[in-house]
Parts: sequence; structure tokens; C-alpha cells
Amino acid sequence: MAAYLQWRRFVFFDKELVKEPLGNDGAASGAAPASGPSASKFLCLPPGITVCDSGRGSLVFGDMEGQIWFLPRSLQLTGFQAYKLRVTHLYQLKQHNILASVGEDEEGINPLVKIWNLEKRDGGNPLCTRIFPAIPGAEPTVVSCLTVHENLNFMAIGFTDGSVTLNKGDITRDRHSKTQILHKGNYPVTGLAFRQAGKTTHLFVVTTENVQSYIVSGKDYPRVELDTHGCGLRCSALSDPSQDLQFIVAGDECVYLYQPDERGPCFAFEGHKLIAHWFRGYLVIVSRDRKVSPKSEFTSRDSQSSDKQILNIYDLCNKFIAYSTVFEDVVDVLAEWGSLYVLTRDGRVHALQEKDTQTKLEMLFKKNLFEMAINLAKSQHLDSDGLAQIFMQYGDHLYSKGNHDGAVQQYIRTIGKLEPSYVIRKFLDAQRIHNLTAYLQTLHRQSLANADHTTLLLNCYTKLKDSSKLEEFIKTKSESEVHFDVETAIKVLRQAGYYSHALYLAENHAHHEWYLKIQLEDIKNYQEALRYIGKLPFEQAESNMKRYGKILMHHIPEQTTELLKGLCTDYRPSLEGRGDREAPGCRANSEEFIPIFANNPRELKAFLEHMSEVQPDSPQGIYDTLLELRLQNWAHEEEPQVKEKLHAEAISLLKSGRFCDVFDKALVLCQMHDFQDGVLYLYEQGKLFQQIVQYHMQHEQYRQVLAVCERHGAQEPSLWEQALSYFARKEEDCKQYVAAVLKHIEGKNLMPPLLVVQTLAHNSTATLSVIRDYLVQKLQKQSQQIAQDELRVRRYREETTRIRQEIQELKASPKIFQKTKCSICNSALELPSVHFLCGHSFHQHCFESYSESDADCPTCLPENRKVMDMIRAQEQKRDLHDQFQHQLKCSNDSFSVIADYFGRGVFNKLTLLTDPPTARLTASLEAGLQRDLLVHARRGT
Repeated sequence: MAAYLQWRRFVFFDKELVKEPLGNDGAASGAAPASGPSASKFLCLPPGITVCDSGRGSLVFGDMEGQIWFLPRSLQLTGFQAYKLRVTHLYQLKQHNILASVGEDEEGINPLVKIWNLEKRDGGNPLCTRIFPAIPGAEPTVVSCLTVHENLNFMAIGFTDGSVTLNKGDITRDRHSKTQILHKGNYPVTGLAFRQAGKTTHLFVVTTENVQSYIVSGKDYPRVELDTHGCGLRCSALSDPSQDLQFIVAGDECVYLYQPDERGPCFAFEGHKLIAHWFRGYLVIVSRDRKVSPKSEFTSRDSQSSDKQILNIYDLCNKFIAYSTVFEDVVDVLAEWGSLYVLTRDGRVHALQEKDTQTKLEMLFKKNLFEMAINLAKSQHLDSDGLAQIFMQYGDHLYSKGNHDGAVQQYIRTIGKLEPSYVIRKFLDAQRIHNLTAYLQTLHRQSLANADHTTLLLNCYTKLKDSSKLEEFIKTKSESEVHFDVETAIKVLRQAGYYSHALYLAENHAHHEWYLKIQLEDIKNYQEALRYIGKLPFEQAESNMKRYGKILMHHIPEQTTELLKGLCTDYRPSLEGRGDREAPGCRANSEEFIPIFANNPRELKAFLEHMSEVQPDSPQGIYDTLLELRLQNWAHEEEPQVKEKLHAEAISLLKSGRFCDVFDKALVLCQMHDFQDGVLYLYEQGKLFQQIVQYHMQHEQYRQVLAVCERHGAQEPSLWEQALSYFARKEEDCKQYVAAVLKHIEGKNLMPPLLVVQTLAHNSTATLSVIRDYLVQKLQKQSQQIAQDELRVRRYREETTRIRQEIQELKASPKIFQKTKCSICNSALELPSVHFLCGHSFHQHCFESYSESDADCPTCLPENRKVMDMIRAQEQKRDLHDQFQHQLKCSNDSFSVIADYFGRGVFNKLTLLTDPPTARLTASLEAGLQRDLLVHARRGT
């Protein structure tokens, strides 16, 4: 129970008398005479008003003359005669243009209920759709109250004898409506109200002594008695949804609120209640209070007058009196057009217009009633921006009063609307760091903080050395609960020296770079950093090893090398990580990690050898580096046994076949480290025989020079010439080597003797005896060749002489054919027969069987064909200049090549060009005769 005397009073309404519309010169018809010079300006209702209601844009009045008056917003009063005697009750529906009335047509006759359809007309008046008596039975009684449900299916009438009738069905028609007695009692019914909750309809019934409710939407109409005290007429009302449609009963001591099944809150508003009304969240009470102080603003000069009535407008949600004023003899209070209208007995209408929300808030601000302003703004459904403005002003007020804790709580309520810097600047003082921390925490919880706010909050924690709050702030359960920029937090914590907290954030939110930076640069925990890298996914582990590999290799070389081996072969994150051990492994490019081992040759060698063994298809850079490393070790090694082992390893690597495509690089490495065996091996693999010989010559290794020439001289004969030239230029005695070279040159006929003599002439120590045997043998061979050539020439000459004789005989002497046998079947010749100049004779049938043509002798044809093919081949090759030049250049005996081409007649044209025409003709005739002799193509029979 709350006493209203404890509630603050405000003037949230403006009061004024309703004036007549412009152009209306006098009072309304039937209005009471006015007094005073300005009385005609104000609206005056007809006298005798007994009942009022409002709705559908009009104020409705009923008077003692039986008339019903309508006052629309234009204030043009109209009316019609509804009853012959008087109107006692009116109920205007809010959702339908239907008016229900109770009145009397004759004295002594029970009252009648009439239902008016205001949208339809009957002779200029509203159409009365239904008339029926109001009494519940045969005994006459007086109607005390009336209510109608907005769905037009229920109408309840209360009587002074304590009974209530319920009209169920369509109230506008007789046929569809049924009337029955719902309630009987011993006390007059003073108030009725329907309440709709879903599909359930309740009817509140209040008498002078009790309050009860019925469920009228069912069959048996169950009843619940809510209280054992009641109220007077017009002292009950139904609230709006803001108060959950509670039934309000205004007693003389208290005001009670009821639900359909129980009693709600109670408010102690003293005074004799005359009228209770609900208006837009306000409870309007008109009461008579004889204890009004003469000094009160609500009293008049005659404080003892009983006609003075107090109108209070209560805000039950916010617990204050929105308005209070004094009237004289209030007839009723109506609500329409967004305002309250108070009708007094003198016919005047007073309008109570509610001030706008901003005006009311400003009034509260002036009195520093911020809490009340906040509650009022919420009840008025002010938007979030307006509320934030109130919270800010409230915070500023508390801050100016020194209540910093309260101020920051109000500023917290402005988060999302007020710029955070406005609040932060107020609490930057070191003494206000607790308040600033509270504000920043809330800012982060609402995910409205930026990186600067996170930095400031963490600095507050570190300044306060509040590790528990710091851990609570950073240790969230899931990623979705993080309300700050993680990277910013890591930076601040690292700068403040809270390395463990920074590591926690970096590890839990996968900021791998920051985790490794702190471990390696701040804590120097290299083992932990390497372990962390080992459980990262492949791509991140690879990138971080490239970034931090040198540092790790410097401090923990063995462990770093092992991780790199795994990373470059078959990498899988460690069991501590989130990787899937069953997933296929990944491998990095091992060549990219070689620079990490710059100052760790031992680990580099182990890494390279491991890669070459387990991964033969490693990049070429691995083998290049391994070769260079082995050559360096070999070059700097002093112990013979170890040096020999390193030598074997280097040669083995060269022979592995990994340097075929990078021959030059491997050769340069071997030359840089003076690795002779490697250089020679690479020369041989590259078929650089000239370089091999040159290498042995530079090192004066005579035997090796001869050995190389013997091995590769067949592929490259010029090696012997190079060797002879080399030995010829040596000052020391190299006779045995020269003799060996000359023997090979002579056997293969690689150089002309004159060139050999000229080459040896450069050797000052060489004498004629060195080449005597060579020259003797050469001369002997040439002598033998001359003898053979002379014999061949003599034979060719004799053959030529013989052929010429045969030609001459054929030209000058007759040819006698004396053959008696056939040259094919060797039988005696019989006519017809065939004879050839070559001396062969054939039977005609044998010739026809074996000959290929009539002009050729079958016996001589194969040999003649060979000769003709040779002649044609020679003629075709006469112009083959390129081929001649190539053979001349490549042949060891150039003279034989020239002689061969002379024999083919290649140079005949050059000779014939200088001959006279007659000589050409003679030569052509001789050539034709020679062909005839070869072919013996003349045919005889």
C-alpha cells in the first residue's frame, strides 16, 4: 500500500475552458444564461445533463428532458428526442458507431433499453434498432449501471436491487439476443466492466459491499468473489493494457486493482471518491475532501464549502500525481480527442490537455528528478536516443555532485548512443580509474569498444595491478564471447610486461606471430617456441620457420634441424596441435631453408644428407649445397684418413647423376676447391676430351696425356695432333712420348708427313733420329703406293689400247658370226637366229624367252647395266659442290678425293669450256662410240 501524500505533484496538464466555435454569436439552444462580459465566449451545455459518455469522435450527453446531445470536435451541438421523460444511462461503443441508452418514456413504467445505430437515420434522427425493457423480472427496479462488450455480443445491466442481467447474442437485434439474470444480491450494483483475454470474456461486478467476476464466455458462468468491500456509483473503471486491463475500484480509503481471479495492488488515496476514470495510462479520481487546508492552492476562499471537489490524475506506474485541481460540482469526466473533458453543473466544459513529453521531462530536469524522468520516458515509450539523453543529463548531475559511482552507472546506460569519449574524458583522473574501468568493461561487453578503448581498459587493469579482473576479461570461453580487439590487447599486455596473459590470448586466438614474438624476443623460451611451431598447420609452420628459423638454429640447433627435416619430408602437426594425424602429410621446399644453416655447417650437412637419402627428388639446390659443403670439408681437412673419406663422398655424390643438368655449376665448385678428380670426372662426363688433355698438359702429366689420347683418340683424332704439338714444345727429352704419338699418327694416317716435320721442328731437343723411323716407313709406304699406281696405270693403258682396236675393227672390218651354238641353251643354232656384235648368238625362241628388250644382248645386259648406272651416277654427282667440299675437308687423303671426282667427270665442264667447237664435237662422238662398245647394242639376225 502506498500513500498518495508521499507522491510528488506535477502540473503535466493544461487547464482551459472550452470556447464556442468562431461565428457562433450566442449560447447554444437551451443554454443557461451567462453572466459577465466574457461569458459568451465559452461553450455552455444545456441544463439538466444527467449522464455523459464519449467515443467515436463525439461527447454524448443525456438530460432530464429525454434528449441525447452530441458534441463533435467542431463543437456544433446537436441532439434528438430519445425518450419522453428522461435519459438515465448512456454507453457509447468505441469500435462501433453504436449507442446504448437507458431511459423512461412514462412515469411508473419500467425503464427501456434502446440501441441506436448512429450511422443510419430515421426521419433525421439516429435509427433505433432495438427496444426492450431493462428490468430482470416482474418487480420494478431502478437501473444503476450499464456496459456493452465491443464485439456487440454481450450487454450487462446492473440494478439497485443487486441483480445483473446479461444480454447474450447480437445486442442490436431481438431475434439473435437472449437475456438472463446473471447475478442476484442484496446490495446495489455500482459498476460493471467486460474484460477480454484471448477467447475468454470476464465480467466484473462491483456493488457497495463486494467485488466479483464472472466468466460469461462459457456455459455455467463461474463466479469468483474478489473482495468484500465495494464502491459507489461511477467509482470503478477498467484500465488499459499498460496496467494489464485490471478492474479499478475506488473506495473512500483506498483504490484497489483486480485481476479476474485475484486482487492486485492497492493505493491509499484518501477522500470520498465521486468519479473514477482511466485515461491513457492515468487514473483520474474526482473526490470530495473536507480536510483541504485553507492555504492549499486547491481550495477556494470558502474552505468549508461541500461543493468543492478535487480532481487528481495519478500515474500509477511512476508513482506521482500528474495533475491536481479543484472544481465545483463535477458532473462527469470524459476522454476524447486525446484530452480530458470535465463537465461541471453550470454547463461549462473544462479541457485538460496533457503536455508533451519533452515539456514534462524539462520540468523534471529543473527539479533534478532524473529517476522519475527516466521512468516517465519509459512509460511514454520514448525512443532510445531520448532515454540516452536523460541518462547523460542524470550522469552529469551526479558527477557535478561528486557522486562518481552513480554517475558512471548512468553513463553506462548511454552506451551505444553517447560518444564514449565524452565519458572517458571525465574519468581520466587517476582517482577515478575504478569508474573508468567499470564503464570500459560494459563498453566491451556490448561489443562497442574499439582498439583505443581496449588499450585504455587494459592499461587500467595494469595500473591497478588487478590480475584477477584482467584474467576474467581476457579468458573467455568461446570466440563469440570476445568483445575486444585481440591483437590490440596482446600489444598492450606485452608492453606492460604481462607476458603470460599476452601468450594466453595469442595462443587461444591463433595469433601465432605474436605468440612467437613474445616467446623469442621477450621470454627467450626457444624450446617452447619450437614446440608451438611444431603443432601449427603446415602453411603457418612453414612461414614461421622461415621467419624465426635463424634465431632457433642459433640457440637450439639440433631440435630445429629435426623439425626442419620433418617439415621438408612428411610434415604432420604434433599430437598437441589440432592437426589430423591420419591426414596426408605435406612437405616444404627444402632448398628455401638452406640460409637458416648459415652459421651451422654441421647441422646443414646432417639436414642435406637426410634430404638426399629420404627424398631423392629433392630440389637441385640441396645437392649443389651438399657438394659444396663436402668439397669445403675436404679442402680444409688435414687428417689423411678423414680426407680420403671426404674425397670418396664427394666423388660418390658427383657420380650420383644429380649434376647432369647443372654440369657447369658442379665444375665450377670442383675448380674452386681444386678437386682434380672431380674436375676430370666432369670433363669426361661432358665429353670435353680437349679439356682433359689440356688439364694433364698443364700439370705435365705425360703418361696421362697419352692415356687420354689412347682412350678417346678414336672419337676425337685431333687429340693426337694436340699431343704431338705439346710434346714438340717441351724442352726436356720427350723422345719416347713423341715416338709413341708418331707411331699412332702413322698407323692411323692422321697427319701429313710435312706437317709432322714442321711440328717437331719447334722442339729444340728433337733430332732427325726421332722421326727417322717414321719417315722411313712413310717413304716406304709411298713407294709401294707409287708402284701399285704405276701398275694400275699400265693395265688401264693396255685395256684402253685394246678397246680402241676393237672400235677400229668395228668401224673398218666386217663382223663374221661363227657361233654354232645358242649362248642360252647351248644347242646347235637353227634358223631363225639372232646375233649380236658382242659375239653372242641365240635361237629366236630362246632370245624372245630370255631377253628384256630387242636391242640388248641377254648375256651382256647385267654387266652393261652396271656400267650405265655408274655413268649416270657420275653425271648426277658432277654438280655436288657441297658434298665435294665436305669430303675434301673431312678426308685424311685429300688427293684421293680430288682424283675420285676427276674420275667422275666433275671437272669436265671446266675443261670443255676452253675447247673449240670442233673439239667438243669430236669428244661427244667418241663418248657415244664408247657407249656403243660397252653396250654392243647392234642387233643382227
